[in-house]
Amino acid sequence: MSQLPASAQGASWWRTLRGFQGRNLWFAAFVAPFVLGLLVFVYIPIAWSAYLSFFDARNTINPTRFVGLQNYRYLLTDPLFQNSLLVFIAFAGFIVPLTYVCSLGLALLLNGLTWGQAFFRSAFFIPTACSYVIAAMIWRLSFFNGARFSLANQLVRGAGGDNVNWLGGTNYWYWLVLVSLRLWLQVGFYMILLIAGLNRIPTDTYEAAALDGATGWRTLRYITLPQLRASTVAVLMLLLIGAFQAFDEFYNLLGSISGYPPYARPPLVHLYLISLGGQQQDLGLGGAGTMIVTALIVFFGLTQNWLVTRADRRAG
Repeated sequence: MSQLPASAQGASWWRTLRGFQGRNLWFAAFVAPFVLGLLVFVYIPIAWSAYLSFFDARNTINPTRFVGLQNYRYLLTDPLFQNSLLVFIAFAGFIVPLTYVCSLGLALLLNGLTWGQAFFRSAFFIPTACSYVIAAMIWRLSFFNGARFSLANQLVRGAGGDNVNWLGGTNYWYWLVLVSLRLWLQVGFYMILLIAGLNRIPTDTYEAAALDGATGWRTLRYITLPQLRASTVAVLMLLLIGAFQAFDEFYNLLGSISGYPPYARPPLVHLYLISLGGQQQDLGLGGAGTMIVTALIVFFGLTQNWLVTRADRRAG
């Protein structure tokens, strides 16, 4: 068999690379900026942070002295860091199911409306576009600032109570501030995701269930929730990762309080205070903490997927 000349082989290779009507090139042109951005701003910093975690790197992003696992050993034996992990577990264990239930409730209510759906969806989704820092400042300076003219204290006095120091003192009222802020910012986003999942459920399934006499709770338990498994897994995973990444609301609401309130210092706030808050920026210690938090996110994520898969098998 005669082989094609080199020029013909090159032309054939180029046509294969370009694809039909140059679609491969257009795809590469659109995707390349995003891939480059991920490499430069996400993956390379993560890899460099992992590398720095084995070095003593103070006030520099370049490693200076190799210390092995010393940074990891210091963090894992540090009582404050251990406390921050407990704070995360308590915070995630409360905020994840609460946000999911609120989002699902709103999704079910709005999905059943026959009028005004667009308005109410927009009204609940708009807070998602608000910055966490700005929202925290509004919550702190206007709603829960502890003064008698704040919105929260006006409501408390209207109910016959006394003024409450929401973000100070020895009480734990700041948890109400943190939870209400996070719910306001996140519920609308996850509501939209769950509405999208509800819209994928065939209407004839509900019609058949109605003919069999299944309504209300039975419909929700045996039809809606099983059909929403994929959306539920995605929402719970995003909520879990978001809880691990909690920083802005904790730092901006409580960061300036002397001594920092007990049980209000999640891992990222603790790492920021010990690695970047002092005169010597210990980036090696911060890198070790980042790797520990990442490992915990992976662990809890895999555990959650295992539990959901096991529940699906039992239901099946």
